[in-house]
Amino acid sequence: MAMDFEEILGKCGDGHRYQYMLLALYGLLMFIVSRQYFAQSVISFVPDHWCYHEQLENRSYADIAAIYAPFKRPSCTRLAWISEDGSDATASEEPCNRWIYKYDHGFRSMNADLNWVCDEAYKARVGQSLFFVGSMCGTLLFGLLGDRIGRIRAVVLANWCGFLGDSATIFTESLVTFSASRFVSGLAAEANAYLMYILVLEYVSPTMRSVGLNLTMSVWYCLGMISASWQAVWLGEWRSFMAWSAMPQLLVTGFYFVVQESAQWLVTRHDIEGAELRLRRVAKFNRREVSEADFELFRQHCKTKESEASSQLSMQKQARLIDALKLPRLRLRLIYVHVVFSIMVLCYNTMSRNVEGLTISPFVMFTIFALTLPPSGIFQTQVQKNFGRKFTSVISMTATGVMTAATGILLTFWTQPSETVMVCLLLVSRFGISVITGSTMQISAELMPTCVRSSGLAVIHVTGAAFSFLSPYILHLDTYFRAASSIILCMLLLFCAWICLLLPETRNKKLPMSLAEGEEFGKDERMFDFLRNQEKEDHRDLAAGTNEKLMGE
Repeated sequence: MAMDFEEILGKCGDGHRYQYMLLALYGLLMFIVSRQYFAQSVISFVPDHWCYHEQLENRSYADIAAIYAPFKRPSCTRLAWISEDGSDATASEEPCNRWIYKYDHGFRSMNADLNWVCDEAYKARVGQSLFFVGSMCGTLLFGLLGDRIGRIRAVVLANWCGFLGDSATIFTESLVTFSASRFVSGLAAEANAYLMYILVLEYVSPTMRSVGLNLTMSVWYCLGMISASWQAVWLGEWRSFMAWSAMPQLLVTGFYFVVQESAQWLVTRHDIEGAELRLRRVAKFNRREVSEADFELFRQHCKTKESEASSQLSMQKQARLIDALKLPRLRLRLIYVHVVFSIMVLCYNTMSRNVEGLTISPFVMFTIFALTLPPSGIFQTQVQKNFGRKFTSVISMTATGVMTAATGILLTFWTQPSETVMVCLLLVSRFGISVITGSTMQISAELMPTCVRSSGLAVIHVTGAAFSFLSPYILHLDTYFRAASSIILCMLLLFCAWICLLLPETRNKKLPMSLAEGEEFGKDERMFDFLRNQEKEDHRDLAAGTNEKLMGE
């Protein structure tokens, strides 16, 4: 009788001290990641500003705004003369080279400090674009490395790129140095988060995959966003804020010494001794006693699988993502996942950018949006726990899509809604798309075979980022018809919901490790099987898992 990876991991402990430590470190990383990611936006806030004139020095911001109001470009128009009472002014033909800034909550942003406004406002946007280009390159690079040199090493390397890029940003004064530093920082923007996600996923029980990962990510990502906003206000200027965002990334280097490399991944690389060593360390940390006979059964299972792979043209010996495309069922599933994830990222970025017309402080908006994450994480966790990943994805996509379209059509006829109504509508859409993002991320990771999970997720992240370049154009359609972007997003989300119906359920199932297992995963499952009552099956699986753990003890 052989013992597969899930069984030996259950004996070593898949929901004990080591797993809780992993989730704590994952939470710390998500806190750091959210600060690093949104620092890009925080330092680029552009406060209200007007061209400097000596006669404006002792006037209030309201008076200055009133004086500039008659001009087409009040922020960039230089005045030649101002009347004593401020009721009249004439514009100068000379360009403006000095400004008066109304700092939001007293925070001096990079744009204000370097005067990157008006004709030089493009410089900050170029740097932001290079950040996201770096994100695409880093996601692909470290994703491939994650399947070559291991998850934990790739995570550490990615965070070093983030630290170096953010540290270099502090000293930038020109467009070239700013763009280069933001590119390097962007290399870590996505890679470090999803690589650690994979590492935790491959060490925890099916229940913790849903509850632990989702709650940890939503709570700590929320705290990171809020702390980034208000620490910037506390510090008062962008260079100190960037230093505080860069330094915590060094803490991730310590992960190398306390986090075990993925034993699942080592098995797929045919390093059985390395996998066994990591499992023994996990068992010791969890204070679990695992017999030598159990490890021998595990070794026999791995050798049997290796022999089967060898008989199949050694496909698994050096499994690559391109090899997965040679298997028809796995290829089709990966295409489905690719399409769903890419469209989801496009919808997320489009909804995130759709904040036109709001005059609320960006620091306040960051906080409000962040506060939607824990409730969405709790909601997603409970629905996935009771109904599964597939149900959560399909229902959340359908409901959010219909709600988005209804909101767009409503605003077409209600042309001047109050700011409170607009914020509430934005929060509802944020809640929905957060649930969609979490459920899509989880089902995508679980459907990827372990041997190509890192590189597979890297590719879909890059494609999603590429799709995101369409979001400004989708929003631009609102200038022709107010509900155009909302209807398009609704159609995209409904299309994704339909594709999700074609994917197999992953709740309480052993994740595929090899390409062969990925090909067979969910083979006999039909489209609407997830709607059937599986309470008895869940109780049976739970009882079996409990018996195994009791036998192990």
